[in-house]
Amino acid sequence: MESLFSPEAWGKVWTYRSTFLLGFGNTLKTAVFALVLALCLGVAFGLMATSGKRLLQGIARVYVEFIQNTPLLLQMCFLYYALAFSGHNMNIILTGIVSLGVYHGAYVAEVVRAGIQAIPRGQFEAAQSQGFGYVQYMYYIILPQSIKIILPPMVNQAVNLIKNTSCLYIVGGADLISLTYSFVTGVNTGGAYAPAYLICGLLFFVMCFPLSGLASAWETSLKRRDARSAEVVKKLEEGVA
Repeated sequence: MESLFSPEAWGKVWTYRSTFLLGFGNTLKTAVFALVLALCLGVAFGLMATSGKRLLQGIARVYVEFIQNTPLLLQMCFLYYALAFSGHNMNIILTGIVSLGVYHGAYVAEVVRAGIQAIPRGQFEAAQSQGFGYVQYMYYIILPQSIKIILPPMVNQAVNLIKNTSCLYIVGGADLISLTYSFVTGVNTGGAYAPAYLICGLLFFVMCFPLSGLASAWETSLKRRDARSAEVVKKLEEGVA
């Protein structure tokens, strides 16, 4: 803890600030692309799980169960080292994007499935009775209603994904955690443990906190819109009556 109040330790952090900025940039890039991949996989497998087709449901179930019941570190190591030993090297950042995207895609798929299944069955039947196809009633009717249900756990997955970029450390990644560790154990920079890890934690906070705030504001906006819509419908019904 002495280094926390050491001007020399803070001076080292400032001198080598480019190390932390590089780690921050790599972590942010990995998280953004991995989140896009996770959302694509999650929506696809979530729709497959609620499609009513046994084959598609089976494929979605196998994917979700296998990914959720094996550790992320194991998946990451397999992807990186198995490919390396087979003569196909993969960039560490790309390894993080693929492994994190596939891992969190399984959880997003469950969030999407639960959100869709939470919509009353009558909504599906009403859409089908109007001649809507599966894609049409999902896009226009079901998914818009399920956003309020899906949003909170989806944000949790996004935040967890950002924090799980730290797993890249196991394969020698260039993420924020890895570069911070390299900094505190370096020949010229060693010893500044407290300032380095404090800055690392603050940078993670900078990435994660805005997501929670944005999701909270969005959720509040959706609830207000629904309340206004319900009020309008009530007034119309009273007018008709």
